[in-house]
Amino acid sequence: MSNSETSIQSSDRFQKIIRTSVVGIVANVLLAAFKAIVGLLASSVAIVMDAVNNLSDALSSVITIVGTKLSARPADRKHPYGHGRIEYFSAIIIAVIVLSAGITSLIESVKKIFAPTTPEYTTVTLVVIIVAIAVKLLLGRFVKKQGERLKSDALIASGSDALFDAIITLATLVSAGIMLLWNVSIDGYLGALISLVIIKAGVEMLASPVNELLGARVSEELVHNIKQEVMAFEEVHGVYDIILHNYGPEVMIGSMHISVDDTMDAYQLHGLTRRISGQMYTQHNIIMTVGVYAVATGANKRTELQTTVMQALSRHKDITQVHGFYYFEKENRVSVDVVPDLSVHDEKAFHQQLVAELKPLLPDMELSVVIDHNYSE
Repeated sequence: MSNSETSIQSSDRFQKIIRTSVVGIVANVLLAAFKAIVGLLASSVAIVMDAVNNLSDALSSVITIVGTKLSARPADRKHPYGHGRIEYFSAIIIAVIVLSAGITSLIESVKKIFAPTTPEYTTVTLVVIIVAIAVKLLLGRFVKKQGERLKSDALIASGSDALFDAIITLATLVSAGIMLLWNVSIDGYLGALISLVIIKAGVEMLASPVNELLGARVSEELVHNIKQEVMAFEEVHGVYDIILHNYGPEVMIGSMHISVDDTMDAYQLHGLTRRISGQMYTQHNIIMTVGVYAVATGANKRTELQTTVMQALSRHKDITQVHGFYYFEKENRVSVDVVPDLSVHDEKAFHQQLVAELKPLLPDMELSVVIDHNYSE
């Protein structure tokens, strides 16, 4: 896949997000107009005010459009990886709006628990409420589904916002019906329960983009696929140190190390790393830097030292991975990377322990044990 093809795909995604957001705006505006007309004809201030509220609901769609437009800006000197992370900020703003709505609803519901009121509904208001519920449910499902398909946290949050509006309105209608039929007021309790659900959902919606900005661990499935694909190259013996950074839903920067025979020359290594980098970009849209660990081969001192060190460390119960062995002949020093188990908390003490365990095996040699970490699994 060429850069131009990737750019076309990104542009298509942005256009679909914008079109979906426009649908949200149009739906909310039409619903607001319907409520305003009915409210004016019925002389109902409440319905007219609810129409104004629908106009404010379109704000999440506007935020999504603005965020998408800004995130689509090309890379520049100050932002060499582009502006894709702006999408995360859009999702954060919408999540905060959902949280605010949940908290406001909770406050009002608690007030109703201590001071219950008898609802008064006319045929006109019931029609308006039913239409509003239907529109919001359809809109919410459509926008959220598109957000999941397009991997847009902002659309998912916007769709959830519409669904929660429908649920709150439906709950109000149900509680009113119970009050009218059995004279039992559950409006406040039901409202408080739903408000807590909305607040919980708002926190979860907020967590996703915030985690991406903080550098969340990528999916295990992606890492597994990358390892399988790279190990399919016959020259590669192992894949290590996979590090991936998200710069928006469409851009990922990463690095990895591969282990290969020490008999490969620079030109062969160049070709291999280029092929791997190309495949990572084609298959996953990842700009990948590939480093190399040389595996000692043949009957020589390097191979003997490598076997001794790797076998000794691999048997250690607190080590999950050993790699990157290298023998510095002039310095009479060996270096090796180890990834400790999560149960190891004192890395300095663990490092000293490993050096002490290796020293009797290599008494006349300087030892460099590097405590490495697994950033992807």
